[in-house]
Order: sequence, then structure tokens, then C-alpha cells
Amino acid sequence: MKTIMLVCSAGMSTSLLVTKMQKAAESQNIEADIFAVSASEVDENLAKKDVDVLLLGPQVRYMKAQFEKKLQDKNIPVDSINMQYYGMMNGEKVLEEALNLIKNK
Repeated sequence: MKTIMLVCSAGMSTSLLVTKMQKAAESQNIEADIFAVSASEVDENLAKKDVDVLLLGPQVRYMKAQFEKKLQDKNIPVDSINMQYYGMMNGEKVLEEALNLIKNK
């Protein structure tokens, strides 16, 4: 089971992307817990779940260094979601990005 957390400003815009990523995971028989939270809810969610990767929506990508510093001890990779994939709500490509980050951590 892979746990993928998406982070955005309010947790709303990424919810559609989460749905598309879940469909992509199902079609590839990948067990994944994919969810979206607002930037202010990250710590609370990290305390409750073992997250494998944290992906930042374009509107909060400026926080990448802050999250990397916070998560380096936990060995959780952090990256920004590709703007094009995000704009097109390409769940398959974003899932692929997430899985590659987990594999290479």
C-alpha cells in the first residue's frame, strides 16, 4: 500500500486530481491511499499516517524547501506536481511521478 499526500492551498483543487489518480491506480492494480490536504493540515496528517510521498500543488510549490527540511528525518520525498499534469488533471502521470519518487527514495 502506497500512501500519497497531495498538498494545496485549501485542499479543494487537488481533490479532482486525487480522484483521477485513484482511478489510474485501480486500473494498474496498485494499492494506494491518495488524499489531499491543505498546507495547514500537513503536520496533523503526518502524525496520523505513514506517508510515502508528499506532492505539492502549483499554488504551494514555494513551500517545497520548508517541507523537505521538515521531512528529511522521516525519509519522505517531497516534490512539486508538474504544472502541465496538474493543469490537465492527468492523474496517471502524477501517480507515475509519485511512484517514481517512492521507488528512488
